[in-house]
Amino acid sequence: MSKVTYFSGETFPLEMHKVRIIQKLSLLPIEERLKAMESAGYNTFLLQNRDVFLDMLTDSGVNAMSDRQQAAMLLADDAYAGSATFTRLHDKLKDVFGMPYFLPAHQGRACEHILAKAYIRPGSVAAMNYHFTTAKAHITELGGEVVELVIPEGLKVTSQFPFKGNLDLAAFEALVAERGVENIAFLRMEAGTNLIGGQPFSLANLRAVRAACDRLRVRLVLDASLLADNLYFIKAREPECADLSIAEIARAMADCSDIIYFSARKLGFGRGGGICVRDERIYRQLRGFVPMYEGFLTYGGMSVREMEAIAVGLDETLDEDMINQGPLFINHMVRELEANGVPVVTPPGGLGAHLDAMRFLDHVPQTQYPSGALAASVYLASGVRGMERGTLSEQRDPDGSEPLSHMELLRLALPRRVFTLSQVNYTIDRVRWLYANRRIVGGLRWVEEPEVLRFFYGRLEPIDGWQHNLVAQFRSDFGSSL
Repeated sequence: MSKVTYFSGETFPLEMHKVRIIQKLSLLPIEERLKAMESAGYNTFLLQNRDVFLDMLTDSGVNAMSDRQQAAMLLADDAYAGSATFTRLHDKLKDVFGMPYFLPAHQGRACEHILAKAYIRPGSVAAMNYHFTTAKAHITELGGEVVELVIPEGLKVTSQFPFKGNLDLAAFEALVAERGVENIAFLRMEAGTNLIGGQPFSLANLRAVRAACDRLRVRLVLDASLLADNLYFIKAREPECADLSIAEIARAMADCSDIIYFSARKLGFGRGGGICVRDERIYRQLRGFVPMYEGFLTYGGMSVREMEAIAVGLDETLDEDMINQGPLFINHMVRELEANGVPVVTPPGGLGAHLDAMRFLDHVPQTQYPSGALAASVYLASGVRGMERGTLSEQRDPDGSEPLSHMELLRLALPRRVFTLSQVNYTIDRVRWLYANRRIVGGLRWVEEPEVLRFFYGRLEPIDGWQHNLVAQFRSDFGSSL
C-alpha cells in the first residue's frame, strides 16, 4: 500500500503521482466568507467556486484526470453513429464486467431514471441496502416505494465492523414474503453506501444476496458509482479476497449482478455514465429509453472525449497503486480527527471523511438541521466546502411531515488525485478549532424550501445570528490570519 513510515515512526499516506497542471486557489478572509455564505443562503451547493478554498463538496466529476486520459481524449471519434470511441469504451466495459451490452447515459441519475421508467409502477417496491437521493426521487416520483435493508450495524455511526453496507438477508426475505415477489421491482445494492458514510459491502454478502435473488426470482441491480472504494475495501478487509487482484474482485461482483449502472463522474475519473447488462431481453427493455431521453445509442448524451477518458480511467481504477489513494487519505483524515476528539464515522469509508453532526453539535435539535449548520460553519472557519448528508438531504412525506435522517453527517469529500497532504492537514486543523468552539454554532431554518431535491438549491438562514459570534471568535483566536 502507498504509505510511508518516517524516521519519527509516524506513518502517512504517500501521493503516487506528481502534479503537472495546477489551478490557482484563493483563501478569502473570514469576513468575505461570511458574505459569500449569506449570498448562498447557507447552502454550500450555492457557493460560487471562486469563493471556495478547498472544494470537498463531492468527488463527482472533479477527480483529476491523468496524462493518459488527456492524451486519449485527442483520439476521440465524434461520429454521431458508429463511433470508434463508443466501441473502445464498450470493449473496456466488457473486459471489466464481462457483460455484453452497454447503454450510455450522460451521468448516473440518468441511468436511475431509465431503470425507474422500465421497472417502477405505482405500488412497486425497490429494495436497497441504502437509498441514494436521486435514485429515491426517481422511484417515488413514479409512485414506487424505497425500502432500506442495510444491516443494523450500518446505522451505527461508530463501529469496528468492516462492511456496514451489507444487506440484511433475513429482512429481504421477509419483505418479499410480505409484499409479494410480483411487487418487487428490483433489489439495488449500492457499492459504497453514500449517505451513511461511504460504507462498503463484502463480496461474501453480495454472493449471498445473489443466491437469495435467484431463489426468490428478484432482479439484482448494482450501483457501481463508488465501486472503486468498495473494491479496495474488499481486498483490504475481507481475508478471503486478499490474494485476488482488483480486476478479479470487480469481475466477481459483476458476476453476481443482472444490471450494473454507474456514474463515470465517480467511476472512471470522467463525466458520463451508463448501464451494463448481461441479458439481451433486459437490454431490449431498456434500449428505447436512451434515444428518447439521452441521445443516440453510441453516445447517450456524453462527449466522445469524455468517453475516451473513461475507458482509460477504468484501467486506472483497477491499478492497485491508484485505487488505494482515496481510502488512504480518507483514513488519515478520519484517524487524525478521531485522535483529536472530533466525532466521525468509523471505520473510515470511501468518498470522504464524514463528521457526525449529531455529536459535534449535540445542542442543535435535528429539526434545525445540524448537518447543514455544520457545513456552513466549516466553510466559515476554513473556506472548505463540504456537503450536508442528513435531514436536509431527505424529502418531505406526501402529508408535508419531515422524516428525520438516520444520521446527520457532514461529508468532506476527497476527490481522487486532487488535494495534497498539507491541504488535508489544514482542513483537519480548522475542524479541530471549530469543534473546540462548537457551542457557538446554532441551527438553521428555511427561507426557501423547494419541493424536490431541496438540498441542491434551497436557501436557509441561521437561527439567532450565531454566525457573527463565530466570526468574532475566529478573529480573537487567529488575529489577521485567514
